[in-house]
Amino acid sequence: MTRIVAAGVDGSPASTAAAQWAAGEALRRGAALRLLHAWPWLTDGVSTFAEPDDLPAAALQTLEAAVREIRAQHPGLEVSTDAVLDAPVDGLLAAASVGEAELLVLGSRGLGGFAGLMLGSVSMAVAGRSAVPVAVVRESREGGGAGEVVVGVDAHSPEEEVLAFAFREAALRGARLRAVHGWDLPPLFGYAGGAVPAAEIAQLEALEAKLLSLALADQREQHPEVEVVEDVRLGAARGLVEASEGAALVVVGRRRRPIEFGPRLGRVAHAALHHAQAPVVVVPQG
Repeated sequence: MTRIVAAGVDGSPASTAAAQWAAGEALRRGAALRLLHAWPWLTDGVSTFAEPDDLPAAALQTLEAAVREIRAQHPGLEVSTDAVLDAPVDGLLAAASVGEAELLVLGSRGLGGFAGLMLGSVSMAVAGRSAVPVAVVRESREGGGAGEVVVGVDAHSPEEEVLAFAFREAALRGARLRAVHGWDLPPLFGYAGGAVPAAEIAQLEALEAKLLSLALADQREQHPEVEVVEDVRLGAARGLVEASEGAALVVVGRRRRPIEFGPRLGRVAHAALHHAQAPVVVVPQG
């Protein structure tokens, strides 16, 4: 079966950057690139995908322009297109599951977003619901591919699917992996008031470092070729964002929820998507 990296395109600068980044990922994986464009007004309640002759000129031009640009820069890459007859969020989620795409790549904001937003509603919703990993690429932060792969780790409850994805990405890129575990002082220190003794902070940090080493042990054994930096910092979300500067990629996890309402992204994933200085991949797990 052909491996597939999918990318959503809508003609926006962010989606163009995302498609280019996805092309690089497809080449790195030996996969084909599939460009998706959601067009809800064509649906007849039965069909899922449109025939080329059925597409309005604007939709057809969006896909054709994206293909031309990709093929000009990556002439050997296999590229296909699909117009999805559904609203963007539902359409992209469904399309990514067809053909078992291993990664869905989106721009941070589409044509319908407000200029001041760091992350559009479509990207946020898809990242929070997708059954496959979702990469969100900002136009101004495409990433050069030469930096570290940074992964956020909860050493108290390690997410094996997230760690496995991050180690594979580092191996594919020949990059160093920085495993960032952010921790917070126990609440009792806040109740006590005053400054926390440095010696106690050092003891707590040493314990967190041991937990991080244990969390990484299995994947390190499976990927001995990957150089790993174990990075323990106070403050999970802040620490991950700070570590993203100069990175090629940031990897975070998202726990699948048994209910369909309420927030679907935790605070660390939310902070990374809004503020990380590199493309962010949200990996569903659990």
